[in-house]
Amino acid sequence: MLDYIISIIPQMLAGCQVTAQVFFLTIILSIPLGLLLAFGRVSNLSLVKHFIAFYVWVMRGTPLMLQLLFFYFALPSVGIRFDDFTAAMIAFVLNYAAYFCEIFRAGIQAIPKGQYEAAHTLGMSYVQTMRRIVLPQVFRIVLPPVSNETITLVKDTSLVYVLAMNDLMRTTRNLVQRDFDITPFLVAGVFYLLATLVLTVLFENLEKHFSRYDQ
Repeated sequence: MLDYIISIIPQMLAGCQVTAQVFFLTIILSIPLGLLLAFGRVSNLSLVKHFIAFYVWVMRGTPLMLQLLFFYFALPSVGIRFDDFTAAMIAFVLNYAAYFCEIFRAGIQAIPKGQYEAAHTLGMSYVQTMRRIVLPQVFRIVLPPVSNETITLVKDTSLVYVLAMNDLMRTTRNLVQRDFDITPFLVAGVFYLLATLVLTVLFENLEKHFSRYDQ
């Protein structure tokens, strides 16, 4: 069994590369987009607020798999075509940006209004208030929910198999079908558990680091 596991590791690592690409690009792109959307959600521009609220409702109210299928299979019917990786990234980024938007919105609204008024009294602009006073506090507030969404993303990356991308999950399924052996499922489970363990430890350390400022 050990020899078999060693023999399939290179193929599974190749699948992990695709999984890692989807994960890191989604995080890098969706968090800033989610923050920008959150600013729009708390702005005084009624049209912007309602548009973003509708966008968040749609993206959070429909399954991510449906969104993947929409961008890859439905859009070509109206002449818009993406390759599998691009379609996957658009779906993942737009989906997770909606969730991060709500997380950041809640964090921004958790800051007492008195702090905004105090900053205004000190002559700070809106941008300065956000950068120096609000966002540092928001970052500490949103760490736990951001951690949860990030760990969920690790598992959600397995959905790209519906687009025939050779990620970890698809590679695992191909090995099982080829060799009539469920061992690849166990190995894949270990890969996912290790990834979530690393992220859990990372976010726990971040939370401990920033909790010192609350004491």
